[in-house]
Amino acid sequence: MLTFRLAGINNQNFIMRDEETGTFWQQVSGQAISGPLRGLSLEAVASEEVGFAVWKAEAPGGMVLAPDVLHAAKYAPADWEQRMARTPTVIGAPDGVLAPRELVVGLSAGGVDRAYPVREVVARAPISDEVGGTPVLIVIGPDGRTIRAFDRRLGEGDQALEISRDTSSALVDAGTRSAWDFQGCATAGPLRGRCLTPIDLLKDYWFDWERYHPDTSVYGGEGR
Repeated sequence: MLTFRLAGINNQNFIMRDEETGTFWQQVSGQAISGPLRGLSLEAVASEEVGFAVWKAEAPGGMVLAPDVLHAAKYAPADWEQRMARTPTVIGAPDGVLAPRELVVGLSAGGVDRAYPVREVVARAPISDEVGGTPVLIVIGPDGRTIRAFDRRLGEGDQALEISRDTSSALVDAGTRSAWDFQGCATAGPLRGRCLTPIDLLKDYWFDWERYHPDTSVYGGEGR
């Protein structure tokens, strides 16, 4: 087990240094880029960025880490995202497909990477797509901000579900008209109790996602 400390910035992405070996690690990829463990990678652990209202509804007994009042001045200000949107990037995305600091959610499946601009997801969700042979579903939560992805198959070899919103804005699949919730589970209809498999998403700036996934495609761009 290694103990990590923030060591600096590389390509506008955090660099961590472990105390045990002095190796430097890239935050976004989990790869050791310098030091005795260079070439190794940390195992990714599933995580997601969710709005507080969504999290509270799904985990009513959950605990929240309270801010440290002694270091309140060091916390990011309320307008941090707006400030960052105006901050120039040291590296950029030369292809011009998206602005360097446009927010995307990226996923990888079957050895293929794909980025979904957040603005497209907000406007179009639910989105049915296919990435690396995996039929995916991109949905947005009741807060209009939290984004999740699922495999549209209920099991390996099963036919992919076609899920859309009905006239009441509920998520339903075309085949059985079962209703689905934001956790990817059927709540009514023939498939009630069945759940889709989540797919990990990374919310990131385009310039950062593109740098570490140089062959990525973009939903809404070429190959849409």
